[in-house]
Amino acid sequence: MTADPPGRFHERPTMRKGILTVIAVSTALLGMLTACGDDDKGSGGAQIGVILPDSKTSARWETADRKYLREAFDAAGVKADIQNAQGDKGAFQTIADQMITNGVRVLLITNLDSGTGRAVIQKARAQGVTVIDYDRLTLGGGAQYYVSFDNTKVGQLQGEGLAACLTEKKAVKPVVAYLNGGPTDNNATLFRNGYDGALKPRFDSGEYVKGPDQAVPEWDNTKAGTIFEQMLTATPNLGGVVAANDGLGNAAIAVLRKQKLNGQIPVTGQDATVQGLQNVLAGDQCLTIYKAIKQESDAAARLAIALTKGEPGVTNGTVRDPESNAEVAAVLLEPKPIYRAEVKDVVADGYVTKSELCTGEFAKLCADNGI
Repeated sequence: MTADPPGRFHERPTMRKGILTVIAVSTALLGMLTACGDDDKGSGGAQIGVILPDSKTSARWETADRKYLREAFDAAGVKADIQNAQGDKGAFQTIADQMITNGVRVLLITNLDSGTGRAVIQKARAQGVTVIDYDRLTLGGGAQYYVSFDNTKVGQLQGEGLAACLTEKKAVKPVVAYLNGGPTDNNATLFRNGYDGALKPRFDSGEYVKGPDQAVPEWDNTKAGTIFEQMLTATPNLGGVVAANDGLGNAAIAVLRKQKLNGQIPVTGQDATVQGLQNVLAGDQCLTIYKAIKQESDAAARLAIALTKGEPGVTNGTVRDPESNAEVAAVLLEPKPIYRAEVKDVVADGYVTKSELCTGEFAKLCADNGI
């Protein structure tokens, strides 16, 4: 064995192992903090905490809500900590605990489910933190405020839109299927209430026939495709599909496309996603529903900022929590139906860009429809 040069420190294997362990642990902790932290603001001293639900069910949470909320808080000079639970209920609760411990005065949350949301709200209120349910109401949760679109109206517009498209196609006694959103999401219930309310008189009169009616767990588009394929196999004479959002609608359209039925059977959606708007332009989707996310995020930010200053929150109505029967002070916004002729309005509003919408085969469709 070669001896160490005189005066050189010899690093023992045990010491090396200890140093490497410390480095590994420190790196892991740093990674965890980076993953959980805000986009660039950090949580220390934040007056407002925001917990978004995920990035999977809809791209809006990161591409729209986070951006617009951040802009509104920055413009008001109010420090906010915005984090995303990425679909993890444990992470959702951990993030909330951190925010409450760090002293936020207002917590704005979009729950993953009412059970998790309820636990967070109860803990927050026990510490004197005001809670705003954002976009989704936490059933039995007890949030003091709720900011969202009128989700029953969203569903109503979907039902009315499908009826208009069926009339345009001169459909006779069409069988209408429901591809509903996640069963644990109260919004999915409200959407279904809306479109079922709009279509029920036609079912009752015999003008339409009620077809399959099924929820899609966690709004999962892959599961939606499987469910709809089973629907179509069991009921091959389907005449129309109410799909609760654009993702579910596209899953149904993909199945119809394989059967060369796309464009023949009207399908609804909502969220005015690029994909949904392209399907509308192509004639594969009857309509989408545009919910101007900037309006929603700006309304939520205004409310949260006012509450941090001890000012009364300005609302324009109430919603009833069907579980607790409590009336929750609410800011409710108006959704807008988007047919082919209105796609240009979504682009003009800046919600999607012409460059991302009008690609490839959609360039001509955009030009033909004034985009």
